[in-house]
Amino acid sequence: MLKVRVIPTLLWKKFGLVKGIGFDSWRRVGPVLPAIKVYNARDVDELILVDITASLEGNAPDHYSVSDFSEECSVPFTVGGGVYNLEQIASLLYAGADKISINTAAYTNTTLIETAANRFGSQCVIAGIDALRFENARYSCYSHSGTVDTGKDPVEWAKALAGRGAGEILLTSINRDGTMLGYDLDLVERVVTAVDIPVIASGGAGNYQHMIDVVKNAGASAVAAASIFHFTEQTPACAKAAMQDAGIPVRKNIISTVKQ
Repeated sequence: MLKVRVIPTLLWKKFGLVKGIGFDSWRRVGPVLPAIKVYNARDVDELILVDITASLEGNAPDHYSVSDFSEECSVPFTVGGGVYNLEQIASLLYAGADKISINTAAYTNTTLIETAANRFGSQCVIAGIDALRFENARYSCYSHSGTVDTGKDPVEWAKALAGRGAGEILLTSINRDGTMLGYDLDLVERVVTAVDIPVIASGGAGNYQHMIDVVKNAGASAVAAASIFHFTEQTPACAKAAMQDAGIPVRKNIISTVKQ
């Protein structure tokens, strides 16, 4: 089993970071740079920064700000939001991003994932999937920060994205986002079973056991989280310690025995 990564997610809206529930990100949690500096000191494996208004407003990625952010980031740095073409990807990588998350554009530009993977390498390309669960247990993929129903099934879409060369899937449950009630294990397991690339589980983490469960019971290769780190005393380092105590390999040796 590959070592499991703990990845804080930073939702960037105009001038700062925000968080909410079910993709309704209204609560401001502070500026970007201080958050990156804090996470640098908290034993995180990677960071994900997503501009949640770029696709909605038709804005291009702000590679100038990304350049400033990347200078302060000492771990692999994924950037997403408003990415629609190879030139934007190249600019973000030049600005210091290590990986690029592509979500909305993949639905309309069917060759973007493939051409990006061919030009920059699959390791640079993360395919984002935001999925909503309905009462009949059906799922559908949403684009534009969870506002547009694409009608695509997340399992079939994940298979298509993997086939086009995506290096990883960033899978977010819209229903669980910000609730801190736990990841959607059924959704994650379905996608993990369908693809042969790493799946990053996102949406719903509220305690360390939730992270253990999504790895052990659903097969996630990494856990992404925001609210648990913004609004509680729980930390990425302690999350890794708890997973290590549960027998899950993590990126570093952490002092064990953490109170849940």
